Amino acid sequence: MTPSVGIVGIGTYFPTQIETAADLAPRTGIPEAVLREKMGIRQRHIANAQESVSYMATQAALRALAHANIAPSQIDLVISHGSEYKDHNVWCAAAKIQHNIGALNAHAFDLYALCAAAPIAMQAARGMMLADESLRYVLIVAGSRENDLINFQNERVRFMYNFGSGAGAMLLQRDATHNHIIGVSAITDGSLSETVTLSRAPETVGDAADHGDLRGRLEVNQPDYMAERLGAVSLENFVRVIRGAVEKGGALLEDVRFLGITHMKRSFYLEILKAVGLNADQSVYLEDYGHVQSADQALALELGVAQGKIKAGDLVVVAGAGVGYTWSAAAIQWG
Repeated sequence: MTPSVGIVGIGTYFPTQIETAADLAPRTGIPEAVLREKMGIRQRHIANAQESVSYMATQAALRALAHANIAPSQIDLVISHGSEYKDHNVWCAAAKIQHNIGALNAHAFDLYALCAAAPIAMQAARGMMLADESLRYVLIVAGSRENDLINFQNERVRFMYNFGSGAGAMLLQRDATHNHIIGVSAITDGSLSETVTLSRAPETVGDAADHGDLRGRLEVNQPDYMAERLGAVSLENFVRVIRGAVEKGGALLEDVRFLGITHMKRSFYLEILKAVGLNADQSVYLEDYGHVQSADQALALELGVAQGKIKAGDLVVVAGAGVGYTWSAAAIQWG
């Protein structure tokens, strides 16, 4: 029988400090009602100085292990697919996380695909596990505090005002008896590869303070082209990867019962749901967390289960998109 890989543990971590839409309104010049209703930002979590990317990822990882009742010594591989903005520049966060959780028998590496990374990390881990039977347990984990990189006086980065801090982790098991990953799909539009970069230009940085050894803030370099191109292809590409992941697993789009997708403005979120034949009761909208890069998918699964929206036997899809620009999705047969 062909071996399978399933999700046996999920964990998340979010800082206790919260910034609400009312707090953001004077900082952004955007009315609270617009932030809440149109941009979908009811609140977001903000990391303090001690809550580094590796610290938050460690906490999420430990919760995933506890959920699965698996000891750290049983982990064979740790993959960090979180923010490239992390504790240090040019640095492997996965090694620190591996050390922090006590996974002394594991090796570790970073995988980077921005906000599309979770399904891609699932595919990378799954492929390695199917190719190497010694990899029984693989931990994929992401932490992010990219909200630090936003200048709220820069209107060109308004679509990133929803960034928040936190982390998510999933523990994968070879020959798992439940929650099987059955298909992953991704697509990249490289014409958008330089539309968002880190900039040190004074008008981009504003009066924001430096963070450690990082200098600069995120900037949209080609706002008109980015808006035009995403308007033309983003919905189509989301549907394409969602359908692709499902069909790779031998199912049909109409079989999907739950979609866990990255946080975005409310209208586009609802448009995607409609395009794949789902409604708001078959998803979770992350308005109390904002967009936490590639931790969104673990969070969506955790909330979906907690809210009773994901049930045994359901075909579940998690999806995301990240500047660069890549869209990705993973199909999971739940239960």
